Amino acid sequence: MPKGQLEHANLTVTDPQRSAALLEKLCDWHERWRGPAMNGGETIHVGNETTYLALYTNPDATGGYRKGVPLNHVGLLVDDLETAEEIVIEAGLEPFGHADYAPGRRFYFFDWDGIEFEVLSYL
Repeated sequence: MPKGQLEHANLTVTDPQRSAALLEKLCDWHERWRGPAMNGGETIHVGNETTYLALYTNPDATGGYRKGVPLNHVGLLVDDLETAEEIVIEAGLEPFGHADYAPGRRFYFFDWDGIEFEVLSYL
């Protein structure tokens, strides 16, 4: 059976630069690539050496997504949950759904486009 791992996910956002800046600070990621994309769009790839999020926009991107449409959330694993929450708040976003659970702790936030993120730590 083949073995695999998640290499990237592509999210449509209204402002890739703004979204990339948040993820770079929140996850200690870097910009891997930037350039033109399909349908007159633009994409920024932000991540680490093995995984990334492709932040895509085009003239039709409007944001305002409803929870669960088309995905429930994106999970981000961090090593310092408190600092991560401070970064989310500094970006003008509101953390919610704080919980301790086996094997770690987490909170959630919606970005400017309505995409839900879960931020979790196993430490």
